[in-house]
Amino acid sequence: MTELSSLPISTLEILANAGSQVHESMSTLNKASLNLVGECLKGQGEFYELSHYPQDDVYDADSKSQYYFHTHRGLNEEYGHFHTFMRAAGMPKHVVPVDNTGNEVWPAGQDALSHLVCISMTQDGEPMGLFTTNRWVTGETWYKAEDVVTMLDTFEVDHAFPNLAVNQWISSMFRLYKFEMIELLNERDRTIEQWKTQHPDQDVFEDRNLEITSYITINVDRKIDQIQQALLSRLPEKRR
Repeated sequence: MTELSSLPISTLEILANAGSQVHESMSTLNKASLNLVGECLKGQGEFYELSHYPQDDVYDADSKSQYYFHTHRGLNEEYGHFHTFMRAAGMPKHVVPVDNTGNEVWPAGQDALSHLVCISMTQDGEPMGLFTTNRWVTGETWYKAEDVVTMLDTFEVDHAFPNLAVNQWISSMFRLYKFEMIELLNERDRTIEQWKTQHPDQDVFEDRNLEITSYITINVDRKIDQIQQALLSRLPEKRR
């Protein structure tokens, strides 16, 4: 992963601000005995595995960002995870999908959304990991990692449904873990290429034996501490 000590101070300050927002959003909910996951499930009726929460997803009409929470099977003892997306209208103009050489129809035109990353959550509503998935998992259109990376900076949900603190948190997670997300997406593409080589007779994007294409565990408090330490070490002696 990217060494914090190698980043410019201006970049570290951006990361620090994102960390502050992530911490503030979680603390605001915790003070009211609420959590990130619970706010997505609130008022949604009986809970079912694989269903999207909130129903019909969360969508920002300005940025074209989208997300939902759901749970299934359990990954590394997680409770569930957030899937995040960018719709076609929010992508840079030069971005186009890779060629679909298989038989499965992919969404096209304005429906050609891209999955970004998943945020894995504990039952207490705490983030525990980040991962990427194969195309069939979300039914997305597939874009190269280098193009998906260009979408990370514009992921933002800037309204109060289902909860302003949740939306500020998930938007800030994209700032706080930007470099980890970049590396996960690049690893995703390496995994896909390796799988193609090992299974030449399969459509890699539809192969149910390949679901998770990259994964890392995370600890928000530790990440924030590391950023603060990196900033402190870069400040002139008289400012410490």
